[in-house]
Parts: sequence; C-alpha cells; structure tokens
Amino acid sequence: MMSLFRLPVLSSFAKYLLTLLLVVSSGVQAAEGAATLDELLKMIKSATVSESKEHRARETEFKHAKAQQAQKLKEIREVRANAERHSEQLEKAYAENELKLVALQEQLEKRLGSLGEMFGHLTSAAGDTRGTLDHSIVSAQYPGRTAFLDNLIAKMNSNTKLPSMEDIEGLWYEINREMIEGGKVVKFPAMVTKVDGTQVQQDVVRIGTYNLLSDGAYLIFNPVTGIITELARQPDRKYTQAAAELQLANEGFTSVGIDPTGPSGGSLLAALINSPSLIERWHQGGLVGYFITLVGACALFLALWRFVVLTGVSRKVNDQLNTAAANTNNPLGRVLRVGEENSAMDAESLELKLHEQVLKERPDIEIGLGLLKIIAMVAPLLGLLGTVIGMIITFQAITVFGAGDPKNMAGGISAALVTTVLGLCVAIPTVLLHTFVNGKAQRVLHILEEQSAGIIADKAGKKFTEQAAREG
Repeated sequence: MMSLFRLPVLSSFAKYLLTLLLVVSSGVQAAEGAATLDELLKMIKSATVSESKEHRARETEFKHAKAQQAQKLKEIREVRANAERHSEQLEKAYAENELKLVALQEQLEKRLGSLGEMFGHLTSAAGDTRGTLDHSIVSAQYPGRTAFLDNLIAKMNSNTKLPSMEDIEGLWYEINREMIEGGKVVKFPAMVTKVDGTQVQQDVVRIGTYNLLSDGAYLIFNPVTGIITELARQPDRKYTQAAAELQLANEGFTSVGIDPTGPSGGSLLAALINSPSLIERWHQGGLVGYFITLVGACALFLALWRFVVLTGVSRKVNDQLNTAAANTNNPLGRVLRVGEENSAMDAESLELKLHEQVLKERPDIEIGLGLLKIIAMVAPLLGLLGTVIGMIITFQAITVFGAGDPKNMAGGISAALVTTVLGLCVAIPTVLLHTFVNGKAQRVLHILEEQSAGIIADKAGKKFTEQAAREG
C-alpha cells in the first residue's frame, strides 16, 4: 500500500518539476519560498496570472502607441498634402509674376527710351569721378565726397529706383568743384601726423591737386585712411624754404617746387621716400667702402701736400734762375754750388758730379708720387672686391629666402655696386692729381738737368777756347 501510494505522488511531483523548469523566472523564486507542493502550485498559478496581466497591460500600451503613431502619420500626411498644394500655388504665382515682370521690363525699356543710354553714361561718369575723388588730395580738405556717388551708382544699377535730379546735379557739382579746386592754392586746418608719430592740428597749404605743404615740409595724403602724414625724407632745403615762404604769403607770386605726378599718385614723392641719400649709400659699402674712403682721403692729403711742397720748390727754383749766386735753399742752387766747387775739374768729371747731385735731389722731389699711382691702381680693385663680396651676400640671401621679390634682389645688387662706385670715385681724381703733381715735379727735374747740361756745355766751351788759343 505504501509503495502504491508513493508512485503517483512521485509522478505528479515530476510534472511539477517540469512545469517549474519551463517557468524559470517565477518558478525559481516561488520554489525558494514554498514550504509544500500545494503552496508551490498556488504560487506558480498566481505568478502565471500576474504575468498574463502584465502581458495584457503591455499589449494595451502597444496598441495605444500604435494608434497614436497612426494618428501622427495621418496628420503628417495632411501637412504634406497642404504643403504640396501651397507649393503648386506658389509655382503658379511665380510663373505669373515672371510674365508680369517681363511685361513690366518691356514697358520700362519703352518708357525709358534714350534715358537708358544716358543712365549708362552717368554710371560711367560717376565711377570715374569716384575713382578720381578717392585719390585726390582735395579730399583731404573735403572728406566724404564719394558717399553720395556710391548711392547714385546703386540707384542707376537698380531696377526699382531711379536717380533724382538732385543726385545728377550733385555729380555735376563735384566734377566742376574738382576741376576748380585743381587751380587753387588754399590754406585749411587739418590734423597732421609727424615723423615721430605725434598728431598736430596745424594749417595745411594745398597746391591744386599736386601737393600738400605745412610749416615748410611736404606732406602726403593717404586716401584709404584719410590721414595726412609728413614725409620722412624732405627735398632739398631750397624747396622746403620755398614751401615755408608760400605758406606765409598772402598775395602775389611765390616760386615753389611741386610734384607733377601728384594727380596720378605722387610717384616722385614716393620715390623720394624710398631713395637713400648719399650718406646712406656710402654706408651701404660696408667695411670695404670705409677702407676705400680712407685710402682716397690719404691720396687727397698726399696730393695736396706734394702740390704745396712742389709749388714752393718751383718758386725757389725760379728765383734761383734769376740770381747769379747759388743759394742752397733749393735744388737748383745746390746743383750750381756743386758746379762752382768743382769748376777746376774736367768736363767729364764735372758732368758726373752734377749728375750725382741731380740724382740726390730727385727722391725729395718725387717722394709720394709713386704712392699716388699705386692708390689710383688699387682703388678700382678694392671696389671690385667689395662688389664681389656684396654679390655673394645677395645670392646667399636669395638661396635662403628665394627670389620672389625682385626689389630685394635689386636692392642687394645696388648696395654691392656702391663699392665699385667708391673705387672709381677715388681712382679717377687720384689719377688726375698724380698727373698734375708729377708734372710739377718733372718740370723742376727738367730745370736741374737743363742747368747741369748748361754748366757742362759752358765748361766744354771754355776748354775748347783755351785749347784753340794755345794752338793758335
């Protein structure tokens, strides 16, 4: 009996275990809290019921969300349909406006007639006038003259606006004012930027459309910024002095220098700013240029010294020619003294004595002339040396930075050629000075040789006369 009862119980227990394995999530938790199989069965049943309720709640939620999405989809489709209908209406209106615009354009062209060509000329004239006024120094006195021209050009290029008579008359007025102001010399107050950067309110003199002057200095006007600036480098003093006199003059005529390229941009004044002075060019020669200058100064000092000395010697020699007694304060006097002291010698011996004295006098007369000749030969070579060094430096800079800017390369070559110019400037005057001083020295030596030859000839003549008298 006991065995027959246990088998069904075990069989039902196995079924419950299978059911427990199928429902893992709820069964495991129920098995942990169940005390008997009946309790386990109740717990599994309640878990199944709760799960079915959750499923039904989720299903209801999903159906509600699906209904909402369907409603939104319907609304979006209605919006798209409305947008398509509005787009069709806009396209239709656009096509109708295009036709109206073409008709109105034809009507405008018919009504304008020759005015269209006139507006084209006005537009061209306004553009040219604007360019002229933008770069004119008259704008320094009358700023903001081109603002209405921009408005006028915009109106003439527009299809909805037309220029008024006041606009056209304003263009005519500015053209005439520019022409009239170009022939005036006027004074007006303006803010001037000095070389050191300070700004000073002072009177500015405008010479037509050419130049601006103030306190004896030339000014430059920047049309982009509207700033008047004093030139960093001014012309010669005679021009600045004339500019100061013009500013003080009230009437009459005053001579003053102007830049004829002023109306086209003032290129001469711009070149004046960028052009180095003679002192700056001399400094561009560097150490070689300084050495050439020193050599030239030595050559000039040497030539002046020898010129003064030879001038004094020539004067003393000329005085000795007019005096019978020999004076030892000059070369000729010393040569004549040798002739007097050795008058008892025969002609051949006396000639050797006189030639010896002339040779003694020659170094003192020709001293420094050889050095002048050497300087005249070496100065161009030094200039060539400086040029070669400058060219090497220039090509090294080109190798590093490239040759994109021809101005930099030309500037380097120009600086390199400064030493050649310095060498020639030293060599040419030195050659002339050497020739001049050497001529004075050779004249003194010629007188010495001439007088020596005269003494020998006189000695030989007396000897011949005495011999002829003894034979006779």
